[in-house]
Amino acid sequence: MFVAYVTITVVASLFNAIAAVTYLIGHDYPKTQADMKGVPRSWVPRLGMCLAAGSLGLLAGFVVPLVGNLAAAGLVLYFVGAITAHLRVRSRNIVGGIVFLLTAVAALVANLNQRGLW
Repeated sequence: MFVAYVTITVVASLFNAIAAVTYLIGHDYPKTQADMKGVPRSWVPRLGMCLAAGSLGLLAGFVVPLVGNLAAAGLVLYFVGAITAHLRVRSRNIVGGIVFLLTAVAALVANLNQRGLW
């Protein structure tokens, strides 16, 4: 079970780190998504920092389990909000958000299961 916990956590962290870099380097995709959802472009770097913090928090959870739990829970809330923002503007382009949400949920469940809290 430990191998599954490590694998899920590392994959979720990697996914979010890649997304964070995309947001932080000023790539066009996050900007067009923000425009489509009616989110100010000034939020894009802040959202990228949230993703980066979640990614690092998942990895820090190997040392401090509470940090990993909080990071995973934060990422779950982040992606619920992202999917809600898509649905609010009637966008059906939510597959990516659902994949990210599922990895965050899997990381949270794996972390809680590893620590005997589930």
